[in-house]
Amino acid sequence: MKRLLFILGILLLFATEILRVYFIMPFPGSQQANTIGFAYFIDRNRVLLRVIGLLLVIAPLLSYWNTKKWWPRALLTVLIVFYGVVFYFFNFRFEADKMFYQPGNKTFATAATNTIAGNKLVIGVVLNGEVKAYPIQLIGYHHQVRDTVGNTPVMITYCTVCRTGRVYSPLVNGKPETFRLVGMDHFNAMFEDAATHSWWQQATGVAVAGALKNTQLAEIPSTQSSLSDWLEQYPNSRVMQPDTMFDKHYKALADYDNGTIKGSLEKRDSASWKAKSWVVGVLSGGHAKAYDWNILVSHPLIQDTLGNRPIVLLLGADSASFHTWSRQVQGQTLQFERLPGQPMLKDTNTGSVWNGGGLCIEGKLKDQQLAALPAYQEFWHSWSHFHPATTRYQ
Repeated sequence: MKRLLFILGILLLFATEILRVYFIMPFPGSQQANTIGFAYFIDRNRVLLRVIGLLLVIAPLLSYWNTKKWWPRALLTVLIVFYGVVFYFFNFRFEADKMFYQPGNKTFATAATNTIAGNKLVIGVVLNGEVKAYPIQLIGYHHQVRDTVGNTPVMITYCTVCRTGRVYSPLVNGKPETFRLVGMDHFNAMFEDAATHSWWQQATGVAVAGALKNTQLAEIPSTQSSLSDWLEQYPNSRVMQPDTMFDKHYKALADYDNGTIKGSLEKRDSASWKAKSWVVGVLSGGHAKAYDWNILVSHPLIQDTLGNRPIVLLLGADSASFHTWSRQVQGQTLQFERLPGQPMLKDTNTGSVWNGGGLCIEGKLKDQQLAALPAYQEFWHSWSHFHPATTRYQ
C-alpha cells in the first residue's frame, strides 16, 4: 500500500506539471484532440493537485529515506532533482508568455520615415479617421500588440502557426481587459484574460474555457496586404517599427511572409488543399467559403456567390494583397473585368472604373464604395477547423 501511494503521488505530481503545458503547446500529438477542458482544469487546480501529490508521497518518502540502505536515498535524490527540473521547465521555460514578449518600445513612423520594406505584409486598421499598419513579421513574434487607433483601444493579434491575423476590441463586458498568451488550441494561439482567467481563441475571439466560456470578443475590421499596397491606398498611414530588443526574433520570421520559412509549423505547402496550403477564407451572412491561393494567383479576379450575396475577390498586382467585396451596388449586381496592365476594375453594367480599394473613380457610379467582407489568408487546416461548415471554391 505504501508503495502504491508513493507511485500514485509521483505520477500526480509529474502529470500536473507536464500535462497542463503539454495540452496547450505544440508538442507531438498535443493539438489534435479536444483537451482544452482537461488542461484548464489542471491549470486552475494545480496547487491543490500538488498538495494532494505531496500528501501521498510524504510518508512513504520519509520511510524510504530513513532506511539503512544507500540506494533508496540515491533513487529518491535523483527523483527529487528530476521533479525540480520538470517543475522549472514547465513553469518557467515552456510557458508561452515566457517565450513571446510584448514590445517594450512601440513606435510608429510615417511613410517618409518608415524602415519596413514595401513588400512586407501588414495588418492594416482604419478607425475614426486614423490609419495604422502592423507588419506581420513583428506581430507574428509578439502574437498580440495592444494599441489605440482613432482613440479606440485595439488588440492586434496574429498566430503564425495558423497564419491568422485578427483585430479585436479588448473590452469584456464593457471594461478594458488585459490578456496574456497562455498556449494553443488546435495550433491556434490562445490568450488568458487577467480578470477571470478565461481562455480565448485567437482565430475566433471566442472564450473556450473559464467563467466567460462562449463569450466572443468584438472583432474590428482589418485588411492584410503588402505595405506598399496599403500606403498607396492610405498614404497618411503610420507604420509600426521594430523594437530593437527583439531583432533576433524578427529575423527568424524574415521569410514568413512568402511561406518559405524553415519551421515546419509555419512553412507553406505549395500544393492545394493540404494542411499547410494557403487559402483565403471569406465570411458572409453566416456562410464561410475557402478560395485556394493557387487558383487566385492564376485567376486574380474571382466572381462568385456566398450564401445569397454576390461577391468579388481580387488579388492585387503584387500577388500578395487581396480584397473581397459585395458586388451589389444600388440594387444591382455588378459584373467586373480587370483593366489590362492596371490594378483596376471596370463593371460591365455601367462601364464605371473602380480602383484597387473598391472605390468607383470614374463613370456613372463614381464615388460609390464596394462593401468589404471579412476575408483572411490562412492555412487550410486552420480555416477548415474553425469553420467546419465551410465550402470550397473549385
